[in-house]
Amino acid sequence: MTDRIADVRITPIAFRDPPLLNVAGVHQPWALRSIIEVETESGLIGLGESYGESDTLTNLRRIAPLLVGMDPFHLNALTQAVYRSVGDDPDISHPFPPKGDKARASALGAFEVPFWDLQGQLTGRPVHDLLGGAVRSHVGYSAYLFYKFARHHSDPGYPTDTWGEAITPEQLVEQARRMIDQYGFGSIKLKAGVFEPELEVEGLRALRAAFPGYPLRIDPNGGWSVETTRRLMPALSEPGLLEYLEDPVSTLEEMGQVATFASMPLATNMVTIAFGHLPRSIALNAVQVILSDHHYWGGLRATQQLAAIGRVFGLGISMHSNSHMGISLAAMTHVGVTLPNLTYASDTHYPWQEDEVIEGGKLSIRDGQLAPPEGPGLGVKLDRAALARLHQNYLACGITHRDDASEMRKHQPDFNPARPRF
Repeated sequence: MTDRIADVRITPIAFRDPPLLNVAGVHQPWALRSIIEVETESGLIGLGESYGESDTLTNLRRIAPLLVGMDPFHLNALTQAVYRSVGDDPDISHPFPPKGDKARASALGAFEVPFWDLQGQLTGRPVHDLLGGAVRSHVGYSAYLFYKFARHHSDPGYPTDTWGEAITPEQLVEQARRMIDQYGFGSIKLKAGVFEPELEVEGLRALRAAFPGYPLRIDPNGGWSVETTRRLMPALSEPGLLEYLEDPVSTLEEMGQVATFASMPLATNMVTIAFGHLPRSIALNAVQVILSDHHYWGGLRATQQLAAIGRVFGLGISMHSNSHMGISLAAMTHVGVTLPNLTYASDTHYPWQEDEVIEGGKLSIRDGQLAPPEGPGLGVKLDRAALARLHQNYLACGITHRDDASEMRKHQPDFNPARPRF
């Protein structure tokens, strides 16, 4: 007898986030996520995690009632329900729109993961087995460095930030050393586009000197112009400095221009973020590495499909991260071990997050790697006391959407997030 879906619950949460700097400003004191529970008639609960902003919550709540009565193995029925609720084309056979479809794909990814979790529980198999089986035992993750303030501007209730300020090259090196000592990371990524590019290049040089042989990446988040990137290219091309250059400019056409003079692969999680973007990306040779993200590419199957397309066109594959909890990291890791061409260490903000919503506390990254949690499905369960506490944070914090620019104006009233900044 089929164990059908009986209930769907969506709980927004907020958890503490440090004052991390980026081209758009600075992180707010609270990061938002949504926790999705899909419960079957027999009481099994599949877990998912997605964004927590108000527009995402509206879409998820619109879709949730349509899932009741569904078979958790019927992912195409889920896709049809999402397409009927989000976007302007309900036909799942139509080509992906060239403009992208992030809202629709994000909604699909949010519910697809708990469907996989349920399938695993119903069959007694881990999600990676259902996705075709693991080709590696662990997923490698990268130290994700940020320029940052010592504390938030106007939140006296925010606990002391133990990471401290990171503004200078020397402070970046200390941040990296602590992260590598604690988690064993073997590669380093720097979030950039914050200060004058020459200062950020000096940060890269300091990191290379302190960690010789470690692959380095820099991500200005589209904060540079094409001409600035051209000016910096000789310095960025120093032997052994960069593994890849991520999103130096902010549009697909500009990335195509940079590709004509770049001496290293260009990576993105900004200009090629949907299947509909791929034809133009490939025609322009605009990117050579795509950072997938199951939250906005449409789920775990979509991540595998993207990786397969990468094999067709010779594109490198990695995975992108945002501020996230263990449900998200578990899903990333389950799909990551199934990708033959996951040739770069993946991003994760996980070291920056102190809270957790799963039983047993935070997942343990060791030697820069994480194995999928053991057990059927995702292998993680909700800590209901933590869920209630983090939901109360959401109700009390007053934040309903991410706004790094407004937060930055508390520190710098004339801050302008327009890109390019440099």
